[in-house]
Amino acid sequence: MIHPRMLINGELVEASDKGTFTVYNPATRDVSAHVPEASVSDTNAAVAAAKAAFPAWSALDPTARGACMKKLATLLHQHNEQLARLEAISMGLPVAKYFYGHTAASYFDTYAEAWHHIQGQASVNTPKHITMTLRQPFGVVAVIIPWNNPAHFFASKSAPALITGNTVVVKSSEKAPLAVALIAELVVKAGFPPGVFNVLSGHGMPSGQVLSGHMDVRALTFTGSSRTGKLIQEEAARTNLKKVILELGGKSPAIVFGDADLDKAAEQTQHSIQANSGQLCMANSRIYVQKHVAEKFVEVFLRKFAAAARAGDPLDKATNHGPQADEVQYKSVMRYIEEGKKTGTLALGGEGKLDTMNGFFVEPTVFLNTPEGAKIMKEEVFGPVVNINTFETEDEVVAKANDTEYGLYAAVYTKDISRAMRMARKLESGYVAVNCTSPNTGRDLPFGGWKGSGQGREGILYSMNNFLETKSVIIQIDED
Repeated sequence: MIHPRMLINGELVEASDKGTFTVYNPATRDVSAHVPEASVSDTNAAVAAAKAAFPAWSALDPTARGACMKKLATLLHQHNEQLARLEAISMGLPVAKYFYGHTAASYFDTYAEAWHHIQGQASVNTPKHITMTLRQPFGVVAVIIPWNNPAHFFASKSAPALITGNTVVVKSSEKAPLAVALIAELVVKAGFPPGVFNVLSGHGMPSGQVLSGHMDVRALTFTGSSRTGKLIQEEAARTNLKKVILELGGKSPAIVFGDADLDKAAEQTQHSIQANSGQLCMANSRIYVQKHVAEKFVEVFLRKFAAAARAGDPLDKATNHGPQADEVQYKSVMRYIEEGKKTGTLALGGEGKLDTMNGFFVEPTVFLNTPEGAKIMKEEVFGPVVNINTFETEDEVVAKANDTEYGLYAAVYTKDISRAMRMARKLESGYVAVNCTSPNTGRDLPFGGWKGSGQGREGILYSMNNFLETKSVIIQIDED
């Protein structure tokens, strides 16, 4: 039996009140582990430890901060297989698709060497004065990560906060805390000073709410649902106006024009919605195909989508399609599918496999000709469910693609570069891919959403700015 613990002030601990919650394997419904439930007291203790550690950590030579991060990166590389297994038995991600221990390591490696980008600027544009800006850390940063890719988000958010001199409190999701608990053990082995790096497990209530409203937390970064993001923003505004970076949900469209490579477009878009069983915020859940090629595209898409998914035990390397993360997610996806059957034409799938597979598996599902105003076209399903509709003109499809409160990721397939650039300009999305689609991203590009998909940008060249305050300094010069 796995024995996950929390990390507070350099010590691996149980919850102070001995409270736990149970994590189940979503493929079998067997118990995977009993996990500490962070109490209000535990959360306050973690923040207090981070606050106490901040002066020394922020004053430390950044190469020394980077040395701890380099050690952690090495350990993450070494433990990729163990992390894969823990993700599989907590939220169902197939081990065959798992490389996130390595990607998490790459974030710590990269940011460990990025300290030289932490610079201000100087000016002599004010007569008789020298002016400059200083970039300095906030203090305590709260990092609240989602369940669909915990190791990735753990690293991509905490690494830039740490190298810039902040101390952190990470809260994992109650749906997928096991890999994060292992990483907490690796943090200890990496030699971070006590209090610099704290890791909690638990639900949004109470630990998430305490972090959102804590007066000693000066910045908070969150990836997750739009609903939770709004609650965090409200709590932060109600208390100390801490800086909040939000990467939220999506209803990401893919637009396929008649001149596109239809085989390529079908292959990539089906992979986008099938990856991680559709549990990706940037998955192509809406596909718009130009009307005169729609029949051919749908035929190819259905064939590829049906053949691609090999559902089964996530611990089996032959499996590439795992279950939904838990019973709550399974029931939510099935409700959307039942709604979709009332408004659109079911072309593939449409069934849950709980009765036959004893796990929270959902068939890859395709709806055609769904009205644009239908619930399944407007809300994020977060499952292997896609709607394929048609269009005739650019203006028509832009209007349809933008008719949502989300704006995270969009894709355009066409061989006409001028058309591609017109679409890229008009689509209300933080990311636009041309002749490719999610989960593809550029390593050095910012990632984040428009509208209800969040605020702020993250990425190798951008995330450090989220955790640095700018201070202006003006110095009067004696002219003699």
